[in-house]
Amino acid sequence: MKHTKRISCPEQRNEVEMAEKKAAEKKAEPKKAAEKKEKSKNAWLKYTKAQTEEVFAVSEGYKKFISDCKTERECVDEVVRQAEAQGYKDLFSVKKVQPGDKLYATNMGKAAVLFLVGSSPLETGMKILGAHIDSPRIDIKQIPLYEETEMAFLDTHYYGGIKKYQWVTLPLAIHGVFVKKDGTKVNVNIGEKDDDPVVGISDLLVHLSADQMAKTAGKVIEGEDLNVNVGSIPLADTEKDAVKANVLRILKEQYQVEEADFISAELEVVPAGKARDYGLDRSMVYGYGQDDRVCAYTSMLAMFHTKAAERTAVCILVDKEEVGSVGATGMHSRFFENIVAELMDRMGDYSELKLRRALANSVMLSSDVSAAFDPNYPSVNEKKNTAYFGRGLVFNKYTGSRGKGGCNDANAEFMAAIRAALEKNKVSFQTSELGKVDQGGGGTIAYIMAQYNMQVIDSGVPVLNMHAPWEITSKSDIYEAMKGYEAFLKEM
Repeated sequence: MKHTKRISCPEQRNEVEMAEKKAAEKKAEPKKAAEKKEKSKNAWLKYTKAQTEEVFAVSEGYKKFISDCKTERECVDEVVRQAEAQGYKDLFSVKKVQPGDKLYATNMGKAAVLFLVGSSPLETGMKILGAHIDSPRIDIKQIPLYEETEMAFLDTHYYGGIKKYQWVTLPLAIHGVFVKKDGTKVNVNIGEKDDDPVVGISDLLVHLSADQMAKTAGKVIEGEDLNVNVGSIPLADTEKDAVKANVLRILKEQYQVEEADFISAELEVVPAGKARDYGLDRSMVYGYGQDDRVCAYTSMLAMFHTKAAERTAVCILVDKEEVGSVGATGMHSRFFENIVAELMDRMGDYSELKLRRALANSVMLSSDVSAAFDPNYPSVNEKKNTAYFGRGLVFNKYTGSRGKGGCNDANAEFMAAIRAALEKNKVSFQTSELGKVDQGGGGTIAYIMAQYNMQVIDSGVPVLNMHAPWEITSKSDIYEAMKGYEAFLKEM
């Protein structure tokens, strides 16, 4: 017969009850922690140790990419280099295309497209990742070099939407190319090596800034005042513009170019220095040009990680998005359409009707960065519909400004299919709008591709300091973007 211990007094009963309660609570702690972890939207909390290491590893490659590739031309060169290492071949070097082939094509050295050919005819449609590789910057004018009070300057014209006052007193580098009359190209990269000189734009000292400080932010620094200081030593035995003459001497010695060669040059002034870890926990990336090279890099990686399937996978990286996607290398160009026609021809399956079907039956993620919620400036956002650091890949069902002006408003059916693909592959994602309804807005290349009648939605990575010389992203969001693009190419 089993005997139970008799509790003779209330004090003893209370002690037993407390002990039993503590034991139950302790037993429930792992379950509660797991439930809390599961409910959290922050992607960092779901990673195993191995996954966290993978997140950081991906960001190391990304930091190198944006450190080395600060112009469209540099991006295209690096994309081609990495693509060839992955077995991709130049489309125009191939006469016949088979399923499983990996191909690339470039457009004037400033845009590129990658194809992983599927087993189905192209007219059934493609799975497309699209991003842009140009970034806000300062361009050198065609006739730029001049001297003022024994200092040499380069005259500039800013490119894309910038806050001009952010670009003064920074160490700047010059990247780009001179093209001589005989067609010779001379690449320029000044300011990135440890022993390189840098250049810059001066600002007025605070002691004499009473009038300047009274101006609005848009007028504190005028566009015509973004003059880059490049020298102050006069050339000996030179009477007129001796400092300018000395700068030309240096350019002649180092790059074999003349002053007249500026007319056929593309020179970009960008922040000097490498991308770095940001935050004491190293959870973020601090670097120039993350709009939109963060989506370009992760889209490229997703292509490299994808195996051939039924529908052809595509990654297109374009220029000129920051100025309206215009020009021969922007998304408004017929480059992509023409390249698809070339691909179909090499597959022995081209017709104008089939080309139209191929484009109309395609699905696309138009990838560009989104504004991350900044706790320092909460008033411009509506908190339920904004992007947050650490919560993964962002989807903007619609972009545009104010009354959805200029938007691509993706279909609910397409959004549902994407949700299913991401959830199936355990990708963290979120939805967002670019600020409050009346605050402003923006868009990217989605509406251009939607003109082909294909299903397109905007997606991307949240960014702090967007369009500033130095932007910030979360490493977890970079990783989730890559995984999201992989899921899209796998499932759609």
